[in-house]
Amino acid sequence: MKPFDYLRPASVEEAIAVWTPDAAYLGGGTNLVDLMKTGALHPGKLIDLNRLLGLDLIEMLADGSTRIGAMVRNADLAHDAGFAATFPMIAEALLSGASGQLRNVATVGGNLMQRSRCAYFQDPYSACNRRTPGVGCDAKEGDNRSHAILGFSDACIATNPSDFCVSLAALDAVVEVHGPRGRRDIPYADLHRLPGQTPEKETALEAGDLVLAIRLPSDAAAFRLNARYLKVRERTSFAFALVSAAAALRLEGGKIAAARLALGAVAAKPWRVPAAEAMLVGQSPGPALFARAAAMASAGAAPSGDNLYKIELARRTAARALSMAAAGTPTRMPALPASPFGEPAHV
Repeated sequence: MKPFDYLRPASVEEAIAVWTPDAAYLGGGTNLVDLMKTGALHPGKLIDLNRLLGLDLIEMLADGSTRIGAMVRNADLAHDAGFAATFPMIAEALLSGASGQLRNVATVGGNLMQRSRCAYFQDPYSACNRRTPGVGCDAKEGDNRSHAILGFSDACIATNPSDFCVSLAALDAVVEVHGPRGRRDIPYADLHRLPGQTPEKETALEAGDLVLAIRLPSDAAAFRLNARYLKVRERTSFAFALVSAAAALRLEGGKIAAARLALGAVAAKPWRVPAAEAMLVGQSPGPALFARAAAMASAGAAPSGDNLYKIELARRTAARALSMAAAGTPTRMPALPASPFGEPAHV
């Protein structure tokens, strides 16, 4: 591992002031430290955020929105009884990721910023435009069965690995950041970028920006009775998604009054198609309707390599997630959160 400077600022303002172009912010370190050990990343300075006060709070705000500090641990958020009851889809997504030990350390801000799990990005000896612009993309001719089917380019076919982010995208979250230009809000839909010809520009954050918190709007809680996260993976725990889906419905009089649907592990950002949600409104929930919505949500999908199977898998996963949501949020978390093999919902 390359030698680096280690700083522990006492305030957000100090953290931003000591940032330099070769620096990296450190939260739980569950992703960053791994990449430093392999040599995929080699920052010259780590700025440890763990002493910063006020970033580890879960707050209900006066306008009805919910604010989650960037240093809240994944496990603490998922197991917070009030939060899990209000946003069960987010809790289920969090509990489907990594392992219990990692969730105890990982932060929600770090989850937003985690890097691609593409093996060629993580290997410093492979060509990766995302890691080193202009060198090429070894994934295009390599092991790419888990790579993107939507929004990819010739420069990069990697996917976003987060479960948490898929549920945030479905619920119109907002990200609070602070940086050299001051504080500002970024709609979650605009946080992650598609690769285009500049895959190294992964997010809308600017140099030195620090994520402070995530806000969920007041109307997101209206989906709590019919909200599920479904994750299809090669084993039922400690594995990244091949495809995932966050689905939430608001039912009134047997009809769908509002709907949310986002797909994960299909692109470099969580994939949401508002038109697919709009077609559900005013309809009676059912398999045929959900299949049509799932097809619309994945419209334009194409293989980026040896992953043609992911197109049909994405459609089936989205349709099943909608059916699970229509059946109702379980009164308790399934024994295998987000798994298609988990226990059925009990409403």
